[in-house]
Amino acid sequence: MADSSSSEDDKAEGTFSSPPCYMHEFNSEQAGAKPDVAQTRDVARWRAAERKRLIALRLALPSSERAQHSRLVADDLYRLIPMNADTIVSLYWPFRGEPDLRPVMHWARAAGLRAALPVVVAKGQPLVFRDWTPESRFERGVWNIPFPADGDVVTPSVVIAPLVGFDPAGYRLGYGGGFFDRTLAGMSTKPLVIGVGHPMQQISTIYPQPHDIPMDWVVTGQSPPRRTARAGEHEQ
Repeated sequence: MADSSSSEDDKAEGTFSSPPCYMHEFNSEQAGAKPDVAQTRDVARWRAAERKRLIALRLALPSSERAQHSRLVADDLYRLIPMNADTIVSLYWPFRGEPDLRPVMHWARAAGLRAALPVVVAKGQPLVFRDWTPESRFERGVWNIPFPADGDVVTPSVVIAPLVGFDPAGYRLGYGGGFFDRTLAGMSTKPLVIGVGHPMQQISTIYPQPHDIPMDWVVTGQSPPRRTARAGEHEQ
């Protein structure tokens, strides 16, 4: 789920157009606080620099190491994804050295689950999710990322999101466009949110802001997966 890589989106971080439906349940201590403009600007600048550093580290990994890491992440996801007939799991098309989880898409369909891919509609808007099958016809979207051209728009019950960085509290550092948090905030039903990344992408904090929504699980290929405080809301 590549949300953005442009400087314009770095500047936009902290500006969200979608009304929160359940965000206050995840970040209740910050929900009532008025944003500090200077602090928000400083955090955005820090995140932009940290984002560049972490992406460079990921891209510097040998392709063989990235491939092995992707297999380890997939193995943990096979155990985490609920095996229910109504499960719809959203994955993503790999971008800028992210774990390649396309085999998980095929596994999900073979297991009787539905798979979906996120689509960027426009800047400042939530993502939509389109149903994917091995026969899907693809078109190229924002940043040249493929998406199912004819797939039905669906609401996933499991969202797997690639990480640029993450902290011990389960907060995710993304690409700066805010698509991930904006999308989750606008969903009326809470999905199970699983972040996937590399162990070296852990940082002490992302300095979470009122709009940031933590994940349920963090999967880095180092078993067992890391369960966050929010994971207790979901029964596997």
